[in-house]
Amino acid sequence: MHVCAAAMMTLGAQAHAETVVPTQGQTPEQIQKDTETCKSQAKSAYDQALAAANQTAATATTAASAPPPSGGRARGAAAGAAAGAAAAQVRGNQYENYDKVDSDVQQEYRQNQAKDAAVAGAVVGGSQQRRDKRQQTQSQQAAPQQPATTPTQSADAASKQAFSTCMSGKGYTVSL
Repeated sequence: MHVCAAAMMTLGAQAHAETVVPTQGQTPEQIQKDTETCKSQAKSAYDQALAAANQTAATATTAASAPPPSGGRARGAAAGAAAGAAAAQVRGNQYENYDKVDSDVQQEYRQNQAKDAAVAGAVVGGSQQRRDKRQQTQSQQAAPQQPATTPTQSADAASKQAFSTCMSGKGYTVSL
């Protein structure tokens, strides 16, 4: 009679929708105790899975909402200007008469070289920025817009798996 009563024990709808069948002649008291123990483990698995899924979703949202790259032209121009001025100084030092030229003329020469290099740097920086924007757009389009499962669905699945595994380990057959 205990086996018949416990053979088709169905858990409450608020916890799980599984049917638990004892396979080792467990008493109703033992079934109740094992069920409560496994519900506790399932709750813990649910909480852990939900936290992990929420963290993953938050990370994905943060990565997807990153601002587009900007400032490439300005960075390129600054780098080009510095490189152009330094190159002008080096080229000027290669000539014997460079030191004999007025310092204002030397300064003007370095500034002209820096301007030319800044223009080239801005072009390169802008090109790099456009490439970065294209890559970001492509990666956002390749990423799924909506996760296949919600954090709650993932946590529910983990909870059900934990409950079933626990009950199976205690000598029960669990079916949906």
